Amino acid sequence: MTTPTTVGTGEARTRLHELTVIDVRTPGEYAGGHLPGALNIPLDQIRRALPDIRYAAERGDILVVCASGARPENACRILADNHITTTLSGGTGAWAAEGHELNRPQGATRATWGMERQVRFTAGAVVLIVLIGLLLGLLVHPAFQILSAGIAARLVFSALTNTCDMAAVLAGLPHNRPRPADLDNTLAELRNR
Repeated sequence: MTTPTTVGTGEARTRLHELTVIDVRTPGEYAGGHLPGALNIPLDQIRRALPDIRYAAERGDILVVCASGARPENACRILADNHITTTLSGGTGAWAAEGHELNRPQGATRATWGMERQVRFTAGAVVLIVLIGLLLGLLVHPAFQILSAGIAARLVFSALTNTCDMAAVLAGLPHNRPRPADLDNTLAELRNR
């Protein structure tokens, strides 16, 4: 497997005109601001887009971007066999923090929470469910504690396997999914670059 290469925002900015930038965040996150010229191919659609990404990589360098740098690592694991492994250090957050321009799609009016924020909110709700399960286990019936134990076990499993089932479920919500026509248009644009 090829080792992923990370570039800083300065290098990415100077090379932006020669790079094909693929933003692997959800469509809602992408609409909140993305690198100029970036194409939105959510992480869960990378395998579907692989032939077009491979074709674009034959014509020039690909830069994979997300909010903070974690999702490109996952995308690069998928793309490594195709020697597509360059990511932006710190992601879109670092790009914006250094004062570089972010583009937004025309008509994007409502900001969607970033995936990390959605996960934190949902995790807080899950903690409340765990507490309610423990309380019901003490006050009503001990079987309610199984709910809390099951949730805790699943979170430990996610940590041990470095997966996030919660993010995967959240990515499937309508505001986080690309419309099929949008993804098809993105892939057509990728083929024409």
